[in-house]
Amino acid sequence: MGKVALVTGTSTGVGLHLSVMLAQQGYTTYATMRNLSKQDALLKLAKEAGVKIKVKALDVQDSASVQNCVNEILAEAGGIDLLVNNAGAGFVRTTEQATEAEIQWVLDVNFMGVMRCTKAVIAHMREKRSGHIINVTSVGVLVGQPFNEFYCGAKFAVEGYTESLASYVQPKFGINFTCVEPGGITTEFANSVFSQLHSTGGMLEDEYKPILQQYIGAAQARRAAQGDARVFQTAAQVAQVIVDCANNPQPPIRVRTSAWAENFCQLKTGLDPDGRKLQALVLNNVLGE
Repeated sequence: MGKVALVTGTSTGVGLHLSVMLAQQGYTTYATMRNLSKQDALLKLAKEAGVKIKVKALDVQDSASVQNCVNEILAEAGGIDLLVNNAGAGFVRTTEQATEAEIQWVLDVNFMGVMRCTKAVIAHMREKRSGHIINVTSVGVLVGQPFNEFYCGAKFAVEGYTESLASYVQPKFGINFTCVEPGGITTEFANSVFSQLHSTGGMLEDEYKPILQQYIGAAQARRAAQGDARVFQTAAQVAQVIVDCANNPQPPIRVRTSAWAENFCQLKTGLDPDGRKLQALVLNNVLGE
């Protein structure tokens, strides 16, 4: 019997392509999104690929929505073998400028959403002593960047959460955990980040404005100079890395999705690229194994 996958944030980008690719690999794929009115692009791509996708509503910011969706899948499919926490949102604003409500929103979507979905499936996976939870993060999970302190802070939290679970749940109960860390992706993500910036007041007239202009200008220059090819991957390319990770019987704790991302994080990952050395060190020093 084929494996069952649950993917969050599938209306666009990586989640959309990943859902179709997993279905092509033989997974019974449950593609979830907050707003089901946005499912047309996914269904169109699935039809073109000749696969069927099961689409369900799931809002990662709503614990009841998450649990209800997971319960429905367990009732229908009898299990969940793979959870891909892909839903997330960027946010560009300084600590001084951001409101507390905005800060809570960024943390809730990017960290608490991962925690809610993981919490909803982990007991089932523990009982059957198998499963894989993949958290789609960013190079921002390892490297803090200008104007992204809240986004990076939330992603750093996901990294610590994933690493901690991998230190004892993985070896004791057979559940694998992985952070997939892309660099730039040519999706709607960047556009939504700057749309969010403009919707919350745009560039404010303060001492940070010229630095923000420098940040945006540098990003635009990278796109123009590299033609997106070196720095920026397509959503499908990132999705393929996730599929390969899901199919790996001994998946890494963390993995970058491109040579550029690997190089960008080299100072933090050079001694332990996949996270397995650190996992072994923690097991030895903390659990005495």
